Amino acid sequence: MTPRPQVHYTEVRGDQAEDALRVFLNALPALPGFLGAELLVSPAQPGLALVASRWAGQAPPLPLPAGARAWVFEVLEAR
Repeated sequence: MTPRPQVHYTEVRGDQAEDALRVFLNALPALPGFLGAELLVSPAQPGLALVASRWAGQAPPLPLPAGARAWVFEVLEAR
């Protein structure tokens, strides 16, 4: 069976969150299975930044920034 695509979320909090995740984001395209990613912030949550990355199949081990939290989700349906 072919592995389901995955979405990987990486979260960093603090004054340098955007900078740390920008470096992380720029490293992702070189990894196998990378489909795309976005750096996200919310005006309602200052100091919180996320990278949502999409992968063809299982996401490879990712070089997480210091202090990052991460979650992986399998894609069940997409439109």
